[in-house]
Amino acid sequence: MINNIDHLFKQISHGVYVIGVTNGEKANAFTAAWVMQVSFKPPLLAISINPEHYSYQLMQAGGVCSVNVLGQDQFNVAEHFGRSHQDKMAGFEWQKATTGAPILASSLAYFDCKISHYTDAGDHNIAICQVLAAATLNQGKPLLYHQTGDMDGGNQLY
Repeated sequence: MINNIDHLFKQISHGVYVIGVTNGEKANAFTAAWVMQVSFKPPLLAISINPEHYSYQLMQAGGVCSVNVLGQDQFNVAEHFGRSHQDKMAGFEWQKATTGAPILASSLAYFDCKISHYTDAGDHNIAICQVLAAATLNQGKPLLYHQTGDMDGGNQLY
């Protein structure tokens, strides 16, 4: 038994992102904190996603996504996209990436990605994504996962 595992895992520093997905017809976005670079050549990112979520279905069908870096002043955006509700993309300004993936215009930066492959990872799947384009959109400091407290309800999942 590991005491305080929820607190200990929050000591592993990582950011908070909005992942935009599309299958060409439908689009959605979700909050993710488990994103990391896994290769220089080619530039690859890994995104952990629950395969039971609607966004996972869109990601698989469309084969593309955007990784949008949130700023420290965007806690409410992280919280919004971390919840399930209809038309959660409404009320936000979106751009379209070269791949067609939705880009959150208010994010600090984005990565436009093509899904390379998936691998199982416990109760999540890992999408390995090749970065095709990326850019800075706004200035600021990135929002870190430990700054969100228990916004995602993760403390109860351990």
